[in-house]
Amino acid sequence: MSRILITGGAGFIGGHLAQSLSEQGHEVHLVDNLARGRQDRFLTELLAGGRVQLHERSLTEPGALADLPDDYGQIYHFAAILGVQNVLDRPYATLRDNVALLESAIELARRQRNLERFVFASTSEVYAGSLQHMELPFPTPESVPIALPGLDQPRTSYMLSKLYGEAMVQHAGLPFTIVRPHNFYGPRMGLAHVVPQLLEKAYRAEPDSEIEVFSVDHRRTFCFIDDAVAMISAAAAKPECAGRTLNIGTEEPEVTIGELAELIIRVVGKPLSIAAAPTTPGSPSRRCPDMSLTSELTGLRATTSVEDGVRQTYDWYRPTVFEDSGDDVAR
Repeated sequence: MSRILITGGAGFIGGHLAQSLSEQGHEVHLVDNLARGRQDRFLTELLAGGRVQLHERSLTEPGALADLPDDYGQIYHFAAILGVQNVLDRPYATLRDNVALLESAIELARRQRNLERFVFASTSEVYAGSLQHMELPFPTPESVPIALPGLDQPRTSYMLSKLYGEAMVQHAGLPFTIVRPHNFYGPRMGLAHVVPQLLEKAYRAEPDSEIEVFSVDHRRTFCFIDDAVAMISAAAAKPECAGRTLNIGTEEPEVTIGELAELIIRVVGKPLSIAAAPTTPGSPSRRCPDMSLTSELTGLRATTSVEDGVRQTYDWYRPTVFEDSGDDVAR
């Protein structure tokens, strides 16, 4: 069993990945400054299991990782400024800090004695400019040409920081895999994402009322977090995935946000209707990854249906967040 490091390990993806890896018998170290990740019940129970350790620190501080070991077999880099509103409010910090966070992780990786894989979490946002400027194929393969949205648009800062990060990883001299997450959802993802936002709206709405839904005609495929971490950890372990850039998500079903809202209303079990709100500025009208390469190399595809995944997500949020305001969940 390996010793593994996850930066941003107290967050949504990092926490679920740590849980999965620890259940496989690995020793897992988390690095997080807890700016967005939370030491909630989930994390407290994870740390109590004995296989997971938390190092609370910021990767932007000089020497933040100097005391960490040099025998990690895998390093997963998830630490980043992310979230649409955070990025819109802090575009310069997004550019500056996301590059600095990655540089710190690469420096740690370079001093490892037997590093098998450095996994960098990029983003599906890298395709946003291509969608604007050319006829983007759907499902979208990793090989499509990458175009940039307007650099004056604050939202571009996140995409650009991740694209620059992909180039850094390509040239860092490390055994790497780059993953591009596509619309992961599930328990403990905060409240600043469409699935928990709509679940909360439906939960709190009065029967026979309306819930406001933005971008109802935009299309997405949604990947449940358990499927996502299985693919990410498989990509880190498979020799065939070294040096590759891989979509992580699911090709189908592709649903509109309006259809997702209708499903959520059924899951919550209330007579509600949808009030269509304006399109969210800067939101891509469509996002659907081609998963053929990832499936070929890992042998895995997402298996959780959207309905099952939404039910599992609601079954966690209802008692943990909606009925218990004491749980500290990122918004």
